Amino acid sequence: MKKKRISMFDIVVHIISAILLIIVLYPLILVLSNSVSDANLVASGKIVLFPKGFNLLGYENFFKDKAIMTGYANSLFYTVVGTIINLIVTVPAAYAITKSTLPGKGVFLTMIMIIMYFSGGMIPTFLTLNSYGLYNTRLVLLIHGAFSTYNCIICKSFFSAMPKDLEEAAEIDGCSPLRTFVQIILPLSKALLGVMVLYFGVSHWNAYFNAMIYINDDSKQPLQVFLRRILILAQNEAVKDEIDPTVIDREFLMRYSTIVVASLPLMILYPFLQKYFDKGVLIGSVKG
Repeated sequence: MKKKRISMFDIVVHIISAILLIIVLYPLILVLSNSVSDANLVASGKIVLFPKGFNLLGYENFFKDKAIMTGYANSLFYTVVGTIINLIVTVPAAYAITKSTLPGKGVFLTMIMIIMYFSGGMIPTFLTLNSYGLYNTRLVLLIHGAFSTYNCIICKSFFSAMPKDLEEAAEIDGCSPLRTFVQIILPLSKALLGVMVLYFGVSHWNAYFNAMIYINDDSKQPLQVFLRRILILAQNEAVKDEIDPTVIDREFLMRYSTIVVASLPLMILYPFLQKYFDKGVLIGSVKG
């Protein structure tokens, strides 16, 4: 059997890939190592790669903090329910605007393109949501941004590339447009739905700015708001000489352990959706 010759191009590609892998893995390993290392060594910045003085004090403090655990539960709720709402609103809308028989199709497409680049601004949006009675409610984080113009365009490109014969055959068999969409189109769109779940899920899980603006009740705040407070608190206390060093050490450990635990859901979710990712994005973009 003839051996495959390794070209210079293959060597360069492998070297670049190895460098990129190191760039991506190093911060992850460093954060994980800091979260399980001795607090004094973490605060003094002596952890370079591997953990030193193994301990789980940061994780113990994390799970004992009721406010943070409430934020964690809130983030899970906003991510799961918000993603479902995003899918229900965005995917059918994208399918509808692919139909040439849709009344006012051009108007809808124009509106989508306009709101993709322009918005009413933060203050008018706040006043509008407040007038609807959504301020300081969980619903405001679920409804605000439920429709994504960018993801709608990706879905539209995906649906436009699907064979029209499928819908024509379903119509001949007596299927209504809704039944065709639910029973024929959606089962064939698993790649697209996998990508949308990942996009929407990551967006909800990492969101904190809207919660800071529209929510003032800590019992409704997501985890990212508490994580931001921990990061700022640890940074501010580190520059104060009068603060007890043990407090600073504890805050540093809390910071890294919270980052690790906050990253786990998406790290667990991604491998299950990765097989759909490349296919869904390519179909939605190349044939648009």
